[in-house]
Amino acid sequence: MHLKCRIRSWFAGFRAGVTPLCPAVHLLHKGRDQVAARAQSHSVAANTTLSAGGSGRRPPISSLVGEMPGRAEGGRRRACLIAALAAFLALHLPAHAATKAGVEAQFRQWLQSELWPEAKQAGISAAAFKAAFADVKLNWDLPDLAPPGFPKAKERKQSQAEFSSPGSYFSEKRLQGLAASGRGLASAHASTLKRIERTYGVPGPVVLAIWGRESGFGRAKIPHPIMDVLATKAFMSTRPELFRRELIAALTILESGDVKEAEMRGSWAGAMGQPQFLPSSFLKYAVDFDGDGRRDIWNSVPDSLASIANYLSEKGWQGGRDWGFEVSIPGGVSCAQEGPDLARPIADWAGMGITRVSGKAFPAAERSASGMMLVPAGTHGPGFVVTPNFYVIKEYNNSDLYALFIGNLADRIALGGGPFRGEWGDVGKMLRSDVLGMQKALVAIGYDVGKVDGLPGYKTRRSLGDWQAKNGLAPTCFPDPSLKAKLR
Repeated sequence: MHLKCRIRSWFAGFRAGVTPLCPAVHLLHKGRDQVAARAQSHSVAANTTLSAGGSGRRPPISSLVGEMPGRAEGGRRRACLIAALAAFLALHLPAHAATKAGVEAQFRQWLQSELWPEAKQAGISAAAFKAAFADVKLNWDLPDLAPPGFPKAKERKQSQAEFSSPGSYFSEKRLQGLAASGRGLASAHASTLKRIERTYGVPGPVVLAIWGRESGFGRAKIPHPIMDVLATKAFMSTRPELFRRELIAALTILESGDVKEAEMRGSWAGAMGQPQFLPSSFLKYAVDFDGDGRRDIWNSVPDSLASIANYLSEKGWQGGRDWGFEVSIPGGVSCAQEGPDLARPIADWAGMGITRVSGKAFPAAERSASGMMLVPAGTHGPGFVVTPNFYVIKEYNNSDLYALFIGNLADRIALGGGPFRGEWGDVGKMLRSDVLGMQKALVAIGYDVGKVDGLPGYKTRRSLGDWQAKNGLAPTCFPDPSLKAKLR
């Protein structure tokens, strides 16, 4: 029954004489702090609600509850009513941990009762575990936290680069600066990069581009002690299981001796060092390339660069192939043909009239190999024919725009290239909820849009293009505000 209705029923029973006058009053005194805490507002912003364990002080006594004996019967009834109502609320309103101190205490208990058995099973010694958490603190300033007992944060509508003009992702000033630094570093680390390319088959400019994008070539400040971040998120984030695994991986790294805890720093999301690896990725892909016996992605440039290359190699990088080409797609060629599952020989794309915007022919070695159409903003932006290596870059960060940024920056470093020729058009300020509605409408009429999550991936884009064509609209292959009313 709805809480309001239950309260009404309770009052009705009281008025009818069904509800006892005072037998339940002992509940208020027996658990006075807990009752008071549960009857408080759910907000913890002011940090004033009593903790579930109690402070040992009685709640304030109202003038009604505190009336002296000898008052009218109505006063006693009102006093009993208030006491019983508080008891009722204690049973039906959720209790919240009221203070950060209370959560901190729960955190320390969680470390010992829940995390330590899991760490022990993973091979972490008691001494290493104790040392790792000796100085760890919860970081309350991190995003996406869900502290136990605190009100859940309200979901906010999201907008991302793909939902406005993707062109904002490709800051020309930033790309020019990274390219200039990258060319200088390509010369400074030429011998290391040549050895990396021989070992892993990944071109130096691609490795440099990722290094530059992730950490400004190792110059960016990496602010957070990684154990603070991972412990906080494993204990009280919106995705605790993910970060719990990463926390165990971080403990494994410390146990190995590759890095001291004081040097083990990362981002607010738990990505570490110059390549910005999560701990699990460090364990799988980090390498010792400078020969000092340690995998050090915080201080060693050779280890950082080789670890990036090893990651791409293990994810399937095809040596001798490019990442992709910016192209011009004729009007008669449907934009609804993109995606890695619609790959065909690049010669076939050329046969449709698709040409490189540079005016050069596709390399002879690429013509017989597979390529995929990519239109990340539909007809509102530049078009591409990409190779499987493009999707390997996406393994580093699952975003079309990220992979295009890396490809463009690598070309600038290697060849002195510039911005994409095609312009990124204005596609409006689309919200994730808007795209989600379009995806649901497309699924309802039989389209495969991939994951229904409000993100306009290639399956969503091409489904939109196909739907537009079948409904007499010029295919744009991208969600825009005009489609919200038409696609329901």
